Amino acid sequence: MEALRQDDPRRFGRFTALARFDEQASAVRYVARDTASGETALVTAARPELAAVPVFSRRFRAEARTAERLAGGWVSPPLETGKAAGTPGDGPEPLWTAAGYVPALPLDEAVGIAGPLPERVVRVLGAGIAETLSRVHATGAALQGLAPGTVLLAADGPRLTAFGPLGAAASAEAGPEDRLSVRLGYLTPEQIAGEEVSAASDLFVLGLLLAYAATGATPFTEGPAEGASRRIAEDEPELAGVPQELRELIASCLAKDPAERPSAGTVAAELALEGAAGLARGGWLPEPLAAAVADQEARVRALEVPAAGGAETPGTDGAPGTAGTPGTDGAPGADRTPGTDGAPGTDGAPGAETAGPGGIKEDRGTTRFLNTGPRPPRNDTPTTQLALPQGVAAPPPPALAPTAQQAPAAPGTPAAHSAPAPGGAPQPGHPYAAPAAPYAAPGSVPPHSGPTPYPAAALPTGAGGTGAGGGGPMVSLPLPPAPAPAPDPGASRRTLLTIAAAAVGGLVVGGGAMAALGSGETAAATDDKPAPKPRRTLPGQAPEPRWTYTHPASEAPPLTAAVWQDELLVLTGESQAAAVDLRTGKRRWQRADAAKGQAALAAGTDLVFVASPTEFLWLAPKDGKVVHRVRYTEAFDDLAVGPLAGSSGPVIWFTASHTVTVKAPKPKKGKKKGKDKQVPEAFFLAYDIVRRKELWRTPVPAGRAPGTPSYRVAAERSADILVRQRSASLTPAEVRAAKRKGSVRSFDQKTGKLLWTKQYGAATPEAATAGDEDGTLYAAVGTDLEAFEADTAKPLWRVEGTEGSVYGTPLIAGPLVHTTESSQSVGAVERESGRLVWRRSTEVPAPGNAPAITLSSSEKTLIAADAVQVTAFAADSGERLWKFQDIGAAEPKGATVSAPYRVLTVGKTAIVQRERSFYAFPVA
Repeated sequence: MEALRQDDPRRFGRFTALARFDEQASAVRYVARDTASGETALVTAARPELAAVPVFSRRFRAEARTAERLAGGWVSPPLETGKAAGTPGDGPEPLWTAAGYVPALPLDEAVGIAGPLPERVVRVLGAGIAETLSRVHATGAALQGLAPGTVLLAADGPRLTAFGPLGAAASAEAGPEDRLSVRLGYLTPEQIAGEEVSAASDLFVLGLLLAYAATGATPFTEGPAEGASRRIAEDEPELAGVPQELRELIASCLAKDPAERPSAGTVAAELALEGAAGLARGGWLPEPLAAAVADQEARVRALEVPAAGGAETPGTDGAPGTAGTPGTDGAPGADRTPGTDGAPGTDGAPGAETAGPGGIKEDRGTTRFLNTGPRPPRNDTPTTQLALPQGVAAPPPPALAPTAQQAPAAPGTPAAHSAPAPGGAPQPGHPYAAPAAPYAAPGSVPPHSGPTPYPAAALPTGAGGTGAGGGGPMVSLPLPPAPAPAPDPGASRRTLLTIAAAAVGGLVVGGGAMAALGSGETAAATDDKPAPKPRRTLPGQAPEPRWTYTHPASEAPPLTAAVWQDELLVLTGESQAAAVDLRTGKRRWQRADAAKGQAALAAGTDLVFVASPTEFLWLAPKDGKVVHRVRYTEAFDDLAVGPLAGSSGPVIWFTASHTVTVKAPKPKKGKKKGKDKQVPEAFFLAYDIVRRKELWRTPVPAGRAPGTPSYRVAAERSADILVRQRSASLTPAEVRAAKRKGSVRSFDQKTGKLLWTKQYGAATPEAATAGDEDGTLYAAVGTDLEAFEADTAKPLWRVEGTEGSVYGTPLIAGPLVHTTESSQSVGAVERESGRLVWRRSTEVPAPGNAPAITLSSSEKTLIAADAVQVTAFAADSGERLWKFQDIGAAEPKGATVSAPYRVLTVGKTAIVQRERSFYAFPVA
């Protein structure tokens, strides 16, 4: 750290800058504090000359969005993002983002202090990184943020701090015509061959980091620096120093063929089956590292707000870490840091520097990966005057036991220095200052400085700062997605930025306390992840989940999900059904008998009902044991039971069919007898799942082959139910006979008798339809939503839709009808008059299917779910509350998750599902 300079910003939103933390190629980082709350943050402010470049600005925001949606677990949650900063004079205002401060050491500094790390530390480190990578890779993206300086070691586990090329660039410079040049340091075999990076590229770099952590050196450093690229592309890694138990896994990560590398999820499970947090429980850092982290925390805590009008903090002369003292410019090795002397594979990369898309310079044959390359020039020694304010001393660190590399000092000699030679200099990619005075006496020489991770000559030869020249690899920065539509004009700048971030990404969080559903009580935390400190909720950012659950990768993704009695989340899949406790998010049981079952229902107060392909099952909620079963062949005369059409209390409605033989008519004299025909015969049935008794069965027209029509109950009234047949099960003859209009059938509740069949305006068979208990039917007609009197088909009112859009299935609640459109808009209209109350965009790019909408149990929150995100609105006003995007849970081989979101609500909780992943969010 060093004192603020005269032209440094003093304010970043609610944060006051305390000190310069370090300089990166693309940004300067500051330690800052909210003086009102005492919250300490690390603010990353883009360099003004780069912030003025549109490509840089978009990329900076994109990486901030990546950090936002990865927040939680092993990523410190962002606290605030803004553009305006209090800057002296009339200079440009930098882009900036603030993240919560967590005391931690970068990996290269930790290796410098303690030497090669123990196997358990390497396991926790690798498992934590892999857990985060698996979430990133599920989107089909690569993190491109791994380097010894961007991976930190905190007291409870590792942390990632870079989320794209800008976060760990060796140099970045603005060129003419708004061009941006970024030089990086890492290469992988596929990049040396001129191929694109992928998720597998992250795994190669992870293998390099784990080998470095376990041995203190990267596995391709043996040999001339100019041949580093060839060694990476052709030579086998040197892993003799890696513990035997880790060698095979790290070797697989370093496979030359990306297809042969394991997925991030596989690596995480191999390293720590109980998870990184579980393995780290009780402390995971060696004593020297734990002491260094504690000392760093004390020093940052003691920083005070600088006096107004001064760039330097008074009273710091002679304090530890100031000019001429260990830990700053005067410390041994202060002019270099581990991992910055060189990176493998930057020599002779194929390709020439060209102008890429958007005016970005591109070296097509070189890396898009992050770097541990040369640092920007450091400040002059006299300006480095920060450490502890005058009169404040850091607590002494615990005494360190002598090691093989650190013998007790003889009387009268300086104490041994256990910090790395390069540790005194703040490092890009590392937001925390290196320990200073407690680990070094003036004039001492470190007995162990640790091997540098990369050969000195392997990195670009130019200076590391902005505007540096040199021959380092040039990266083409992929442009971020187009910004989301602007929110309401009255929104603040901070809100605009936050909502834009939420439109692209959401929140995935690690641990946290479990809350009782439907109540305000907090249950004991049972999640293995470290519980993050309560953080400020930004506008548009989803709240912390009460729990998360990931369906095992060894099982097929769930086919259905349903809530049972506010107690269980029942999931059915290809191989079995499983139940998850709604209070804790932990699996309670699984049962193979209920495989491929339909949505679970409550059969009374003590049984779970599931309709499987061949039978009805009643399961015990405690352990999933089958209590009753009714086989279709025995109960329904060999009928093939179709999907459930709906349910109300203990009654379910469904269709079924079988094939009957129709005898050929007796031929006329002299004619041959015709062939018998096999004809499908279909029925609509009602069944009581509590009494386990069929209530009625009514013949209905057979559907498209194999003959079972698919019905959906559109409305339930006191005397009848209104039913729509799904268009996919209509026969071509039925569609022609109805003149391509959809029909609604009314069945008597008690007897099942067909009362009438009606058509409503020009509503097609595919049109979304729903009704209420008062006898009104709402249907999508063309681009509009129309209301009809159900018994007479008389039109009541019409709401115009968005041009080129169609309405999805509406949701009726109280005096409102909530609407959804394929233009990615949701809204509300009055039931009686059709007056539009509000209409809002989810800010998901159109076109697409209309979002599925769900109301919370209190009907105060409307939740829209589509293939891109989940968006929550205030049901009465349409105010956007938050957005959520799941990073996803990858398939065993790393396939991208593309399944749409689904939402279930129970009590004060919304259960959000995307394929294997489930999140329990608190809602009003």
